[in-house]
Amino acid sequence: MALPNKLAQASILVYQLPFHKELRQNKFMKIYTKTGDKGESSLFGGTRVPKNHWRLEVYGTLDELNSHLGKALSELQHTGLNNKIPLFVEIQLIKCQETIFTISSHLASENDKAKLRLPDFDHNLVTELENAIDHMNESLPPLTSFILPSGHLAACTLHICRTIARRAERRLVTGLKETNIPDFILVYINRLSDYFFVTSRFINFQAGVKETPWTTK
Repeated sequence: MALPNKLAQASILVYQLPFHKELRQNKFMKIYTKTGDKGESSLFGGTRVPKNHWRLEVYGTLDELNSHLGKALSELQHTGLNNKIPLFVEIQLIKCQETIFTISSHLASENDKAKLRLPDFDHNLVTELENAIDHMNESLPPLTSFILPSGHLAACTLHICRTIARRAERRLVTGLKETNIPDFILVYINRLSDYFFVTSRFINFQAGVKETPWTTK
């Protein structure tokens, strides 16, 4: 299956989420609302918070992460590398995008009433990431030193994803001081950075690109 078709299907799934009901009902909703012109934004449920609130910091960072994931997927497709990379890699990356959207929607809701409209977490997703990590690791040469981010475009982009996921995790820890965050979110974001690291190595390995070890001089 071609990647654009899979991405289109993923977009349809996201568009069918409950919190997009209002968007479906109003085809001509304006992109700009002018309600954030004074440095505030609304959470699901209507609570107004400053745009540097920890919740916005986290799901803004996750939005950045998702955008880079889309870039990595595009690089897999349009550089001809997708013929060398097993299909499960692209499928898993798209599933990561969908899960990040779900996590972001929960972080944008601070009251239980608003959360009732949101999709629930699939707790098996953490296990899926771990299984994918273990499966790819089996075919990779063992690490004998730190490696520098390099190689194929998609591999490099996934290294960027890894660092953004770590930043999102740090932002989440800030939120722990104010509220309870579901364990799934913390564990999944933590596991994501490991997954991106191994997937980056796997892409370089499948593409025949040598890793660049870090050497001290």
